[in-house]
Amino acid sequence: MQLSVFGTKFAGDSGIVELMDDLGTALVENPGMIMMGGGNPGRLPEAEALFQKRLEAVLSDPEKRHSLFGLYQSTQGDLDFRKELASYLRKQFGWRLSERNIAISNGSQPAFFVLLNMFAGEMPDGGRRSIHLPLTPEYLGYADSGLSEDFFTATRPEIELLDGHLFKYHVDFSRLDVGTGAGALCVSRPTNPTGNVLTDEEVAHLDALAKECEIPFILDGAYGLPFPGIIFTRATPHWNENTILVLSLSKLGLPGVRTGIIVAREEIIRAYANANGIVNLACGNIGPAIATELFRSGEIGALTRSHVAPFYHDRATKTVAAFRQALGDLPYRIHKPEGAFFLWLWFEGLPISSQRLYQRLKRRGVLVVPGHHCFFGLQEEWPHRHECLRISYVQSEDQVRRGIAIIADEVSKAYAGGA
Repeated sequence: MQLSVFGTKFAGDSGIVELMDDLGTALVENPGMIMMGGGNPGRLPEAEALFQKRLEAVLSDPEKRHSLFGLYQSTQGDLDFRKELASYLRKQFGWRLSERNIAISNGSQPAFFVLLNMFAGEMPDGGRRSIHLPLTPEYLGYADSGLSEDFFTATRPEIELLDGHLFKYHVDFSRLDVGTGAGALCVSRPTNPTGNVLTDEEVAHLDALAKECEIPFILDGAYGLPFPGIIFTRATPHWNENTILVLSLSKLGLPGVRTGIIVAREEIIRAYANANGIVNLACGNIGPAIATELFRSGEIGALTRSHVAPFYHDRATKTVAAFRQALGDLPYRIHKPEGAFFLWLWFEGLPISSQRLYQRLKRRGVLVVPGHHCFFGLQEEWPHRHECLRISYVQSEDQVRRGIAIIADEVSKAYAGGA
């Protein structure tokens, strides 16, 4: 089989595909596997009941039901949903936007594939541009999305050591050099994989740098603001006409409906919608059908404040406490949990790589994410990139406790020189 350059790249091995395949294979081979690596949200009965209520209301109305199952939407996405979302954002934050500033995608992952390749890669003048990550580690799902080589560059972070075996990454503006080779700046907030939340000051500084360089500032809010609001620290929602804000319904508890949301200035939305028509033709209807009334009624705010954020904050607090007890005096640090639903563990001076630790844990029935995959774009060799794990804490509390005990045992063996 003769594949094109595109086919060779996207049909071949990649970090995200290997990990997803590994997750599926592990579940077949070991149905009792403790899944502490994936990005599925936790189950919140209150959220599921609300989604069911809204979907049943749509299904009981013949016209709405026909629109749900029997009609294509425009390449920009469901108009009623975009109008209600725009109204909600104007009322809540004073953002000067309309439905023309919003587009829908079949999940935020394909949205990023289109957006990142719109601004980076081979340029009309024959030059090349990259997507610059001002803070690494970053979301693994971006890593293989570029249509050209050397698609990402990244700046190594500053590390602040905190009490209680904690630490925090900060954008190191003394190292950050956007230069002329960047087509956009891109950050996630909260950051997947670390749970780091960029401060308002860091966001404002990055926004100013992007404007100065006349490139977009892409802000991935899949876990954050203004919804689903899985943030445990002070943070202000951010958007302006130079910012491309990408949101999702997944972490509210709707990953299966595959609904991503792009908020940007109108010319970017038009360009995205044109590309979306080629790649996807149209977007799915179920996500907007469920969520339209959530924004019209304001229920989205009550859901995030009263149920979504408290659930994950409680789990984060309990999981940090359990790791502190299990790891004892081992040389570990946990990134300060500020959002999302992961803990990022750093084992300084770990005698084996995070990949090797991942393999050992998998053999014992615990799946995590080895951290080295998340440092793409960083050119310099840095031992830190091989000393970290991403841990999800959305499984049952009993499973999480059992997983933590196995992780602590394997890490202890590694430091002791065990095979």
